[in-house]
Amino acid sequence: MLTQTSLNVAGDFPLLGRTVRDGKRLVYLDTGATAQKPTAVLDAERRFNEKHNAAVHRGAHQIAEEATEAYEAARAAVAGFVGAEFSEIVWTKNATEGLNLVAYSFLNATLGLGGTAAERFRLAEGDEIVVTELEHHANLVPWQELAAKTGAKLRWISATEDGRLDPASFDVIGEKTRIVAFTHASNVTGAITDVPAVVDRAKAVGAYTVLDACQSAAHLPVNFTELGVDFAAFSGHKMLAPTGIGVLYGRGELLEAMPPFLTGGSMVEIVTMEETTFMPPPQRFEAGTQMVAQTAGMHAAIDYLNNLGMDRLAAHEDQLAERMLEGIATVPGIRVLGPTTPENRLAVVAFDVPGVHPHDVGQVLDDQGIAVRVGHHCAQPAHRSFGVHASTRASAGVYNTNDDVDAFIEGLKQVVKFFG
Repeated sequence: MLTQTSLNVAGDFPLLGRTVRDGKRLVYLDTGATAQKPTAVLDAERRFNEKHNAAVHRGAHQIAEEATEAYEAARAAVAGFVGAEFSEIVWTKNATEGLNLVAYSFLNATLGLGGTAAERFRLAEGDEIVVTELEHHANLVPWQELAAKTGAKLRWISATEDGRLDPASFDVIGEKTRIVAFTHASNVTGAITDVPAVVDRAKAVGAYTVLDACQSAAHLPVNFTELGVDFAAFSGHKMLAPTGIGVLYGRGELLEAMPPFLTGGSMVEIVTMEETTFMPPPQRFEAGTQMVAQTAGMHAAIDYLNNLGMDRLAAHEDQLAERMLEGIATVPGIRVLGPTTPENRLAVVAFDVPGVHPHDVGQVLDDQGIAVRVGHHCAQPAHRSFGVHASTRASAGVYNTNDDVDAFIEGLKQVVKFFG
């Protein structure tokens, strides 16, 4: 077993200092759902509201200029964090909106919007969209809807028994495939996808690739340009930032050609009573009043992660994943849904306690101050592939320690003891 790494930052996160359930120490292992926020992020959002709050790209007064500068500085910080160009970063309210933005832009192109530049995105009956069995619903349902509205056919890559994508089923990516949408890391199994293998297969048939990076962006060094994906989306609240802020990455030439999804103010050039022309990306995809204070918090989160070092953070969480898996293996009867060894996986561990409903498992753990996720984690097909309807999931983050993992393992032993 690896020893505890030197990363020990729980004191930076005010919420983790509170107690729960009659004074018990909070052990927060639900980062896969939403991460806690360090003081630096909380301060940045409050400071913006106290000093710089104004509409961006609209006013000519000093406060509006300051707000716009903060808004665009945050975009630049995100671009640097994920290896993108400034104009390739679109603000959304979350990853779900970003993925829907891409899907609806393809639909609008199919309807003839966007002119000749958008023709490359048109879908027709007989075209195919490929997803995977491990997708979060946010990267599955939009593609189901797009297929239903265009006549395209939805196909999928299967999962193996240990919760990874099955290379043997990559042959569903064929000459008719137009889009391949897949997760960088499963929010159920924690398994990290071999992104280049999927991208290479998609490029060979001329398909566009859409990456769900929600679970990876806060836990691994990520460079979308090097990965070669066409689009990628992630959410701020999973990476120490505020809720209500997300990011869509799109290759510059593709965003330039895409018709918008949402329309209205802030994304237009010329509006007459007959027609409208739209601004270039990224503004083309940022209609209406934006979540500016949240971008300030996102900037602070990026700075916090950069100061820690993503390689160092990943090593810390690798050690926690190994400790968690080894600890669970000592508790009889528990089945891990996904890889049971720490290689190429995150510290996201979903498991089944045979004969015990996940809600009951979560309740017993909660009574001990241990916060985990229960349910299907917005990934019903992934659970179905394991033959279960739901699971309990423990997911660690930058602020967790060996003591947290050990408390969780002891809590699991109490679950098994309680339910016999």
